[in-house]
Amino acid sequence: MFAESRYTPNSPENLKMNLLLAASGVVLLVLGWKLFWLFVGVVGFAAGLQAAQLYLGPQPFWVLWAAGLVCGIIGAILALFFQKIAIGIGGFVAGSTIAVQLTLMLGYHPGMLVALIGGVVGAVALYLLFDWALIVLSSLVGTSLIIEAFGRHAPYVPVLSAVLIAAGVIFQARLLMVSRKDIL
Repeated sequence: MFAESRYTPNSPENLKMNLLLAASGVVLLVLGWKLFWLFVGVVGFAAGLQAAQLYLGPQPFWVLWAAGLVCGIIGAILALFFQKIAIGIGGFVAGSTIAVQLTLMLGYHPGMLVALIGGVVGAVALYLLFDWALIVLSSLVGTSLIIEAFGRHAPYVPVLSAVLIAAGVIFQARLLMVSRKDIL
């Protein structure tokens, strides 16, 4: 999620950011489907942090947070009042974030094409298969945020990622099934 040479997730000065990333990731992992506006807001926040790191270079901590907050608030407001537009934007940003994170985890430097392709796939998936795509995307983004908070280069990351993604999808799918059972 963050530029490789500028962000060290385990440094003491980043403890607040790590806690926020982990907490946001857990919330997305278990409630991303139920709280669409929160999903879009958290994805906007993460994208703002990522963009500030990648495009502004090394900045004070408050600048990163400000960029993240502005993007997150815009995303949450869009999701509340303009859901169809927010679905496309949220899916695009989530898909882009996931593609960039996976590229970094594989040891490559992501280019704009990776972000663009991931964004288009995320937007189309979220629009066509809203409930299930939101469950999967929020589980992937939630896992990505948690892994980022604890360091993506640890040897246990692939196993932990798989377990967290599966847990998020299963938990949210059960919430979806219970909610649909209430409707029928």
